[in-house]
Amino acid sequence: MEVEQIAELVNSMQKEVLGEQAVAEVDLQNVIDVGKTMLDATDIDNFTKKLVDHVGRVIFVNRPYEGVAPSVLMDGWEYGSVCEKISADIPEAEENESWNLIDEQEYSPNKFYQPKVEAKFFNKKVTFEVPRSFTENQVKSAFSNITQLNGFLSMLQTTVENSMSIKLAGLIMRTIDNFIGETLNSGSDVKAVNLLKLYNEKFGTETPLKANEAIYTPAFIRFASFIINTYIVRLRNASKLFNIGGKERFTPKSDLHLVMLNDFYTAAGAYLQSDTFNEVYTALPNADTVPYWQGSGTGYTFDDISAVNVKISSGGTSVSKKGILACMFDRNALGVANLDKRVTTYWNPKAEFFNNWYKMDAGYFNDLNENFVVFYVEDSE
Repeated sequence: MEVEQIAELVNSMQKEVLGEQAVAEVDLQNVIDVGKTMLDATDIDNFTKKLVDHVGRVIFVNRPYEGVAPSVLMDGWEYGSVCEKISADIPEAEENESWNLIDEQEYSPNKFYQPKVEAKFFNKKVTFEVPRSFTENQVKSAFSNITQLNGFLSMLQTTVENSMSIKLAGLIMRTIDNFIGETLNSGSDVKAVNLLKLYNEKFGTETPLKANEAIYTPAFIRFASFIINTYIVRLRNASKLFNIGGKERFTPKSDLHLVMLNDFYTAAGAYLQSDTFNEVYTALPNADTVPYWQGSGTGYTFDDISAVNVKISSGGTSVSKKGILACMFDRNALGVANLDKRVTTYWNPKAEFFNNWYKMDAGYFNDLNENFVVFYVEDSE
């Protein structure tokens, strides 16, 4: 199994999240696993380098079709590393010969119809650790009693947990950011929807609405709500249009995740719903909201918080786009799988201190065969 060291990445990511540096391109090629159809020579254990990795989880794409979503943490497993995802294509129809019988013609029932099944393997994990040393005897002189000492040690423990939480949240967002980049790079205006372009084409004037004005314009918000709500229904129906792999997929309402930029979602309430009598007809759908997609930059400007600047995992193409307002996706499209948080401890008897290493491993994946749609605003050239 391929395991990447990403300490440098998560430290840089933390600076973006905390506002210490501007949003910059992040290379996600070795972080996000987009799966492969066959295991290869790299899928071996990391101890002997000889043992072939075993499948630890098999997922069947088996959903009842009803015609008719950011916590993305998934379960883990103890043995095996590979997550195998198996799907089957929708079969084609043929003529029903029962109603087209011809005298003395032979009708053979012996034809074999092989199902078209595809297996995709996800076998990538990233890891980092946060080290922290603890002492007791050397620091007792700074406190009056054991209660104060314990309070101090508890504070140090909390800072480590906070560090881990910030980094995990950032990696979850990078998992979403990569799929946004993949979708933008697909070149499809059905999956990557420029709401501003659609609005200006529909209600065009001599002075088109600009991207930096859109989320403060009630008429645009109403139009954006209309388009986003139509996509919720569209994704419930089987289609090849809403996933990069061109597979027959549908996303029931219960499996749909909708994530919106908080400034956009809040603007709808401030500029639209506050003076609307029947707000149910113009409200944006319920969604998870995020303050930014990649980071706040140094000033929380709209250009910073709405930006995605990544080198996508499937090929390394650089994708940079501002004005991302929302995305919606199937619960099986992306996730954090097999999360393993643990602590190893070592007592140094000579210098009398403990070293703790807080470790985190997980697999962050995108399945490009599942539905994912991005909504953004961009001025026309």
